Amino acid sequence: MGVLRVGVLGAGVVGVTTATELQAEFPTASITIIANKFNEDTTSEIAAGIFRPSPSFAGPTTEITSQWIRDSYNYYDALRRSEQASRAGVSQVSGYILSSVDPSLVQNHFLERTVPLYRRTTEEELKLCPGNWKYGSYFTTLVTECTKFLPWSLERFKQTGGKVVQKTVTKLQDLEHSFDIVMNCTGLGAKHLCSDDKMVPIRGQVIKVYAPWMKTFFYAENDTYVIPRSDGVILGGCRHYDSSDISLSPHDRAAIKERCFKLIPSLQKARVLQEHAGLRPHRSVVRVEPEVLGKLKVVHNYGHGGYGVTAAPGTSKHALKLVQQLHLSTYGHSKL
Repeated sequence: MGVLRVGVLGAGVVGVTTATELQAEFPTASITIIANKFNEDTTSEIAAGIFRPSPSFAGPTTEITSQWIRDSYNYYDALRRSEQASRAGVSQVSGYILSSVDPSLVQNHFLERTVPLYRRTTEEELKLCPGNWKYGSYFTTLVTECTKFLPWSLERFKQTGGKVVQKTVTKLQDLEHSFDIVMNCTGLGAKHLCSDDKMVPIRGQVIKVYAPWMKTFFYAENDTYVIPRSDGVILGGCRHYDSSDISLSPHDRAAIKERCFKLIPSLQKARVLQEHAGLRPHRSVVRVEPEVLGKLKVVHNYGHGGYGVTAAPGTSKHALKLVQQLHLSTYGHSKL
């Protein structure tokens, strides 16, 4: 038996995290990232990056999904505490989520069991922002800036012996002679690569502004959010289901500004730095599962929607267990 050859398709946050986790777990394997887009060209680059899974985020079971979230938080928090935190773009941030409609909208069972602080707001805190806010929560979480995290992770991958190939793969079976196992982290690309009709693009748009006085994040209804980072403050957002248009919409721009300015009036004087639009790779149940295609063994890891940054380390760890199982079923060895 020779060296195990693993190909990782996709260089967004899920693909790159899967590749680096593979290196850490299986140091003798030959690992190659194959993608047609890297760093600033990926959807992950646009992500606000706050660790805030939706309560509706779902893997195959509740237990598995909860484990993904815990593993992901622990991964990022360990990185935040390390000397690499600044280069990797991981930091801690606190803030509010507000609602004038329903108390359930400010609850989050994933976060309440994971982050160091999650509490109800006081009556005084509900008055921090203009509006008739009736319910709120204050919590401390993490933010990961993919503008730093992706190039840092990719460089770390290459320095540890990983290979990177830029090309487009249109058929998984074309890789069966090059790799023993392929990790499919192609996000929205899996819709065509796997003929997966459960994959749906959800269009988003954000505005990055210069507002250094903002140190606290705010979430409100209608997908309104204000997230401070080291490179600016992210204003959002929108969720257009089954829309593949990545052009900047003046209507979405106006709506984002109107809602964010109403929430935080001081943002009206903030200078616009950048605007981005992208497509979230949504799947009703995130797909992390093995598949055998002829001689090729595949582990799928895609469909995270708007929670790729949040869940990537957790789903990657799950995918690694599936790699181990596939390898054992073939060679019967405990180590790769």
